[in-house]
Amino acid sequence: MTTSSKSNPKALQLIQEYAQRLRFNTLADYDPILSAIGDAQVVMIGEASHGSHEFYFHRAEITKRLIQEKGFTIVACEADWPPAYRVNRWVKGISLSTIEDADDALKDFTRFPSWMWRNTVIVDFITWLRKYNDQLDEQKKKIGFFGIDLYSLQSSREEVIKYLEKNAPDLVKIARKNYGCFEKYSDEHQYGICAATNLNSSCEKEAIKVLTKMLERHAQLIAKEKTDNMEVDESFYAMENAKIVREAEKYYRHMFEGGQITWNIRDTHMCDCLQDLLNHCGPGTKAVIWAHNSHVGDARETESNRARKINIGQLVRERFGIENTYNIGFTTYTGTVTAADSWDMDPDFKHVRPSLNESIEFLLHDALIKNSTMSSDGQYFLLFRSNNSSVEISKELNNELHKKRLERAIGVIYRPHTERQSHYFNASISTQFDCIIHVEMTRALRPLEIHPTWTQAEKDHVPDTFPMAV
Repeated sequence: MTTSSKSNPKALQLIQEYAQRLRFNTLADYDPILSAIGDAQVVMIGEASHGSHEFYFHRAEITKRLIQEKGFTIVACEADWPPAYRVNRWVKGISLSTIEDADDALKDFTRFPSWMWRNTVIVDFITWLRKYNDQLDEQKKKIGFFGIDLYSLQSSREEVIKYLEKNAPDLVKIARKNYGCFEKYSDEHQYGICAATNLNSSCEKEAIKVLTKMLERHAQLIAKEKTDNMEVDESFYAMENAKIVREAEKYYRHMFEGGQITWNIRDTHMCDCLQDLLNHCGPGTKAVIWAHNSHVGDARETESNRARKINIGQLVRERFGIENTYNIGFTTYTGTVTAADSWDMDPDFKHVRPSLNESIEFLLHDALIKNSTMSSDGQYFLLFRSNNSSVEISKELNNELHKKRLERAIGVIYRPHTERQSHYFNASISTQFDCIIHVEMTRALRPLEIHPTWTQAEKDHVPDTFPMAV
């Protein structure tokens, strides 16, 4: 049963009592979050949409502090492995002769939705990351930027071949022969249709054969006494691409079955890839994950649990122990967002409807507008759990916000006319997340490629009057 968020005096009082101030460009306001994170090895930072400026901004700023103050060296994103690895090379100063700047480093993010990574906030962040890494003497200490998603079947297949041509000519023939199984299909979706409907046999065995060879080769390489670190890194990159081909084959083969199967394949792969990165970088390595709320919030605390869906948030807590992790979610009441009407369509500048009265977003909004201090900032955060005993946590607040309420999730597609069915689900937010950041009015994320419809919609937009600091 969903709890109504409207006219809930006890919940409002508790939120207002424990709300922590959050102002733009005041880095000290993040201090309680950093304290609550403690010595966690994995920090997950979400977003309630794939196209809101404030979510990206706060995520980047918190990540900078995790890098500077707590020694985090991996930024693992809900992004494809090959294009993100181009960014990784640039921020580490490896491909200076072939990559000109941050925009160029992001150029391989061409698959829909490109604006998730080709936007102004990401440009600013990876530019900062490059400058930060330039100050570090040892290559091993430099912060990496990685994509842990699995959609890149074709480009990952090409990267494996490219690597073997340069480093293991004896395996090229085997890889080409097996990966040739995919060449009869125009794209991954056509492969999925044919494999799922038995129009053609699947390429599962072929993908596994190549992966097995890549795993064997990588194991032999790291077993050598004097192996160059760069050589090991490149082998690791190729091996992960082979894993993606295998997992993406499985994903696309099952994609028309619906339900939880493909979701679970994808999130399990993302968590496995994270573990591979941590193992590759060595003991004591810390990672921050950037992904949607629906991936980093613990699925067991949402209605996804009934559908037997798992996600990164659940798997990370189970594998590492909750005390070694921390996850941060975002909410918003209204504003604008960059999103598309349907898959593969151009991004548009869209208005976000005010949240439904029975949602957690409305409750957080109600608490804000009824408190002059909170409303003047336009945003705040709540802590539900801490890895540091000196940080005060309210059991009463947690119990009140553990009651199931509607929660909104906007992905790369936003359909306001069917918002209740398309974008809301039930969740217990105080156990789904360790911290929640509420931004009352968000702004549409600015893509690097501005489409005419986006520009016109931005021009037509009537600025909101709610006080904001930026």
